[in-house]
Amino acid sequence: MTEPTAPAIPLAAASLYGAEVAFATLGEIHAAALAALDPDVADFLESGAGSESTLRANRAAFERRTIVPRPMSGVTAPDLATSFLGVPLRLPLLTAPFGGDALFGAEGHRAVARANAARGIASIVPEAGSFSLAQVAEAAPAAARFAQLHPLEPVEHVEAMAAAAREHGYSGLCITVDCPIGGWRTRNRENRFDPDLRYFAGNLDATGTIGVAELFGRLLTGAQSRWTWERLAEVAAAVELPWIAKGILTPEAAEAAIAAGASALVVSNHGGRQLDPAPASLDALPAVAAAVGGRVPIALDSGVRSGTDVFLALALGADVVVLGRLAAYGLAAAGEAGVLRTLELLEEELRTAMILAGVASVAAFEPAFAGERPR
Repeated sequence: MTEPTAPAIPLAAASLYGAEVAFATLGEIHAAALAALDPDVADFLESGAGSESTLRANRAAFERRTIVPRPMSGVTAPDLATSFLGVPLRLPLLTAPFGGDALFGAEGHRAVARANAARGIASIVPEAGSFSLAQVAEAAPAAARFAQLHPLEPVEHVEAMAAAAREHGYSGLCITVDCPIGGWRTRNRENRFDPDLRYFAGNLDATGTIGVAELFGRLLTGAQSRWTWERLAEVAAAVELPWIAKGILTPEAAEAAIAAGASALVVSNHGGRQLDPAPASLDALPAVAAAVGGRVPIALDSGVRSGTDVFLALALGADVVVLGRLAAYGLAAAGEAGVLRTLELLEEELRTAMILAGVASVAAFEPAFAGERPR
């Protein structure tokens, strides 16, 4: 397998911004990432399903919201620390389980996890990643906290993945419930994008329960046994780890996940990559949070591109925010250093917004801190 190499990034003094790095903004990291990637890989990263209306709706949902300022609040050093399912976090962030990670940087989620460990946050490590759960945990045991699974056949693969997660010290599973079949990715189809499946096979090689071509063939064609909440509850109850349901967009789905035994939820439309058109994740968040009523913690992903986006998600009901494309941009731009700089910039911007809005801590967020622009 030919592994992509990260571009050389010159360091430039930028003492005004608190670091000697080339990147002063997340926009610069995004531009560097796209410049570093093969165009088809860049499209794979950037694209959504169908006409990409969900992709656009995710951004529009953030852009029509406002942060309500609170002058003279006395807040000067907000506390950004929190926890998620018992895992302490220095920042209210996790990174998402994006697959094919070595397409974006040779060290893939190993580099992401090392950057996360340096900033005190946790990784959701992908099932369809370039490296196994064991390899990522070896690279950064402090960050490799949650292991992703898909509820797919054979069940022996699910059981083997859960066993590997337990063996290598993971704190829980993240079960992606919105992907019984791959989304209709128009841009990828037009590009005839056909990546080497070994980029996605780190865990399949490790479990030996099914070949990568067979699994992806089933996934892409929908030739899978149809899992239900009841079957998921039965299988998950036997794995002896708490689990997160990722892909929740309605109060009904939230209730079903909790009834099936989920210990946490991720409000997510898969970054606009599955069903199109679908609700924007941020638009779905308040109703899900109201229905859950604090019974389990809630994360949000999809559409997050800035520290102020993180602020809005926390204000509207999320306990933590999951970073997908932002982490991949950092990886593509400069490997581990690019992911680390992404996290630094997010922290700086979130801290600034919390001071200006008078939010003293992550625990102090409430819907009153978010507004909406007149239409």
